[in-house]
Amino acid sequence: MLAYLNSIGASPMHKLLDTVALTHDLPTAGLRAGDVGAVVDVLAPDAFEVEFVAASGRTQALVTLGTADIRALGDQDLLAVRSLAESAV
Repeated sequence: MLAYLNSIGASPMHKLLDTVALTHDLPTAGLRAGDVGAVVDVLAPDAFEVEFVAASGRTQALVTLGTADIRALGDQDLLAVRSLAESAV
């Protein structure tokens, strides 16, 4: 997909392996707004496969998200850790 975007002179908002934050809760995946994931595939200019992992490296969720579902991380962001047990509450 990235080769296609480059061939037509377009670039996706997020690139492969970008670190992004979720903009809203996804309870079915055990994710909350602010959880950090990595773009593992660019499916279209506005569709991304994003992997969210536990601190151990185990995949918590692999979900297809749109541009409104994720945002880029920057210097204004501070990473934090939460227990997955809190997701069940």
